Amino acid sequence: MAASLALSFPPAAKTPSYLASSSSTFFSSCSSLSFRTSLYRSRNSVSASVKCDLPESVNVGNGNPSIPIINERTLPNFLESARMEKSANRNNSRLKLFSGTANPALAQEISWYMGLELGKINIKRFADGEIYVQLQESVRGCDVYLVQPTCTPTNENLMELLIMIDACRRASAKKVTAVIPYFGYARADRKTQGRESIAAKLVANLITEAGADRVLACDLHSGQSMGYFDIPVDHVYCQPVILDYLASKSISSEDLVVVSPDVGGVARARAFAKKLSDAPLAIVDKRRHGHNVAEVMNLIGDVRGKVAVMVDDMIDTAGTIVKGAALLHQEGAREVYACCTHAVFSPPAIERLSGGLLQEVIVTNTLPVAEKNYFPQLTILSVANLLGETIWRVHDDSSVSSIFL
Repeated sequence: MAASLALSFPPAAKTPSYLASSSSTFFSSCSSLSFRTSLYRSRNSVSASVKCDLPESVNVGNGNPSIPIINERTLPNFLESARMEKSANRNNSRLKLFSGTANPALAQEISWYMGLELGKINIKRFADGEIYVQLQESVRGCDVYLVQPTCTPTNENLMELLIMIDACRRASAKKVTAVIPYFGYARADRKTQGRESIAAKLVANLITEAGADRVLACDLHSGQSMGYFDIPVDHVYCQPVILDYLASKSISSEDLVVVSPDVGGVARARAFAKKLSDAPLAIVDKRRHGHNVAEVMNLIGDVRGKVAVMVDDMIDTAGTIVKGAALLHQEGAREVYACCTHAVFSPPAIERLSGGLLQEVIVTNTLPVAEKNYFPQLTILSVANLLGETIWRVHDDSSVSSIFL
């Protein structure tokens, strides 16, 4: 006898939105910051500009003041016209989009942007914990995209992704692309001590051996993880979404400083600062004594009287961010903002982030954030448009390539 839980999705929403809390005070009124986010794509990286529209404030169920953020796609005129010319082909394409159980809300937003219906899939859990997957529509000869971040519970969601890939391969899908907004085990990308495993490479091998032809991932913890895969990897950077949100605030480049919370994130923070009118850079010198345990030692750079924007790829237990914020305040920073792509939020992250040291915590929806984890300083931005456009472009390139084969 099997205890089963069927996964079903509602019809595509007309206007997807994510609730984001407004900060208690915005940046001081001053000259506007102007920056330009470049729209480019190379073999292993895709980036796109997304415009945020900020409507009036509303109240959500948990009583926190929030503003819904709706992302609207903006492209140069020549790209828009090319996109309109391809609309008929896109509507008739052999493209299928399926979602696992990890983040169905993000998959629904992606399907809304792409103008597609999510594929019908049945995912069950047996009484002993085994996972059962059945595609409920034909994918023979189709280009299939599976949206499944490997977030908490990490092993469950990873195994579910592998079984979904296997089901598509056995159903004669022409091509299977694993869309992994958050790649679990990415931090285990090297040996820091003797007799350690490199779990990121192991997971990459599992995804490849399961039958995936391509991987689409967002803001990997380190770029070297792309090399662990023996299949093509499209690395999507979510910085333009956060940058566009910051541009909606009044900010002076003279008052702004971008801060890397550790030495390992300097390259990421430097790229972020360059797009913010080449803002100055500061670095927090962090000494880690154990996993998920951080100790701040020193600050490199000047933050006195400035608005500090801390940039990282993820927030897990928030020890690094909060201790860094405390140091920035000690060094005279006027306000501290935290920006990251992946909101892992392992306990006690919520208690630390809502403690008052941070003016605003800006994250994206690559991971689902439970309503119980909302707090007044939290702002969630959607990357659905970014991923939807990337999927279209990867699919269009695959379609063109198949013509000449």
